[in-house]
Formats: sequence, structure tokens, C-alpha cells
Amino acid sequence: MNDLSFAVPLWVWAAVTLGILVMLAVDLIAHRDNHVIGFKEAAVWSGIWIAIGLGFGLILLAWQGGEVSSTYYAGYLIEKALSIDNVFVFALVFSFFAVPDAYQHKVLFWGVLGALAARLVFIFVGAELLQVFFWTAYVFGAFLIWTGWKMAVSKDEEVHPDRNPIVRLVKKLIPTDPKFHGDKFFIRVSGKRIATLLFVVLVAVEATDLIFAIDSVAAVLAITTNTFLVWTANAFAVLGLRSLYFCLAGLLRRFQYLHYGLAVLLVFAGVKLILSETPVGKLPIPLTLGVIVATITVSIGWSLIATRNQPADGSDEQHPAQTGLDETSGTDRPPAEPTQQPAARRSPHPKDMP
Repeated sequence: MNDLSFAVPLWVWAAVTLGILVMLAVDLIAHRDNHVIGFKEAAVWSGIWIAIGLGFGLILLAWQGGEVSSTYYAGYLIEKALSIDNVFVFALVFSFFAVPDAYQHKVLFWGVLGALAARLVFIFVGAELLQVFFWTAYVFGAFLIWTGWKMAVSKDEEVHPDRNPIVRLVKKLIPTDPKFHGDKFFIRVSGKRIATLLFVVLVAVEATDLIFAIDSVAAVLAITTNTFLVWTANAFAVLGLRSLYFCLAGLLRRFQYLHYGLAVLLVFAGVKLILSETPVGKLPIPLTLGVIVATITVSIGWSLIATRNQPADGSDEQHPAQTGLDETSGTDRPPAEPTQQPAARRSPHPKDMP
């Protein structure tokens, strides 16, 4: 197992985490007016987040050298690739609940906060298990291989956000108004606090990412068990998830074969993790980087070539989710029928997860 042990002072952990929180705050302030995010704005923000993620790798290069920097980039790339697949499911959830475009960013913002917290817990627990119990590598590896296989063969399985057990539990435990009330998660009715439909959407997004976080973290742990590298690779990749959604929203239908590439990456990570506890040992980082880059390039290129005659909708006005609230009259319209996304990643229990 590649642990790349090097001392990371507590102040560095604190500084990086504080920097991430500051960037989240800047992003929240920039979108505090709940305006509809168009393609151009999303592309600019995506470029900023990617530049920050790549720039952190250069800092690691100057601080700890090439092996540490290359390991970070390998983890960042595989997490970034898997985060693209999250976009498919987010689009399906927003479409299913007919979330108004202007409120989608707020849901994703709080969803990312929950995603970062969940990943931080999974990273420390997973890394400790891999260090203490060697057989954990076989368990995690088998899980990744199985998840990759499920992703490759489960493309056409239907996903029903309203059947998610966590969503149903929230509806039973918390009084819920089945309507949107602006961008509010809770309202007061007759002195009682009631959750809005937007809060249910947030729960669906969080529940989705909770499952995604397991295989995402496991995939990066297959590259290294250094908690600092795994955390920063995950954090900087997830930071741009909101902008990535609005940037790719109109292009999702063209990524028809991306799920095959992501399946290959998960299987590769699982095999790599298992081999690390055999006489073969860890695979070299340059090989890992090469496989990741080649797989992403081929799967996206294959998709774009196969769908080259399909119109790509990247305009500012078009988004996958249809607004369920009539902005002029204030009345609710029936939610749009959920569309079948071309390559949404499936969880280990696809019928139970959004």
C-alpha cells in the first residue's frame, strides 16, 4: 500500500481546511441572489475551481516533491471523473422534483458541505482500517470491482428519488409541505416549523452523495492511504461540483458511454487495491495516472464522436430541470416527468437510491 508518509503539521491541515471553507463562502456570496446560473458563468467558475485544484498540486510539488504531487493528481483526477457522474443523478433528482433553476445552486451548495463532511469521516475510517487490517484491502477492492460492474450493466435501471428510504424517513419524521416556498428549506405554519419540498430535495441529494462518497473515497484510498492527500484530492474535486453541474447540464445526453469509462476506473482501483497486499505490490503512480487519463479521454471522446450529430444544448436558458413554479402567477405546475439520464452511476442498491 502506498502510504507516502510525510509530516503534515496541524497548522497546514487547519490552513487548507480554512481555505476550503473560505472558497465555499465566496461561492455562496457570489450567488446569494439565487439568479439562474448560465453556461458561461458556470464555465468560468469551473475553470477557477479546476485551476485551484491543479495549483494545489504544484504547491505539493514544491513542498514534498514529484511522487507526492503525482499521487495527489491521480487521486484528484479519479475523483473529478467520478464527480462528473454525480451530475447525471443530480440532474435526474432536480428534474424529478421540478426544482426551479434559481434554487438549484443553493441545494448543491449545502449538499457539497455535507459531502465534504462525509468524505472526511470515510477517509480517516477507511485509511485506519487499511493500515490496521490488511484484509480490508481485499474487501474494499472487491467492493470497487463490484460497483464498477454494476455501473457498466445497470445503465437502463430506473431510479426513483421518492423511493429513497432516507427521503421517506424524513417525510415521516418531519412535517413536510409538498411545495416550494422560494429558496427556504423550512417555513412556519401556525407556529409550527415545517420542511418544504426544497428540503426534501436536499435530503435526496445528500443521500445520493453519501453512497457515492463510499466508492469515491475507496477509489482514492486505492492510490494512497495518506489522509492529507486523500482529503485534499476529494475536497478540491468536490468544490467544483456545483459549477460542473451547471456547465454540463445541457451536454449530459452526449456522454452516453462515460459510465463505461468510470466503471473501468473503479475496477482498476479495486484491482490496484487488492494487488497492493500481494507479492505484486503497489502499481507505480505514472501507470495509474496514465490509465486514468487514457480511460477518461477514450470514454468522453467515444461519447462525443458517437453523438456528434445530436445538438448540444449549452445555452444560458436551457437546463435539465423544469421549473415547477409559475413565476408570473405563483401557482404550482405539475412536476415534469423524470427523464432517463444516459449514464447515471448506480449505487450498490440502485432501486433504493435516488
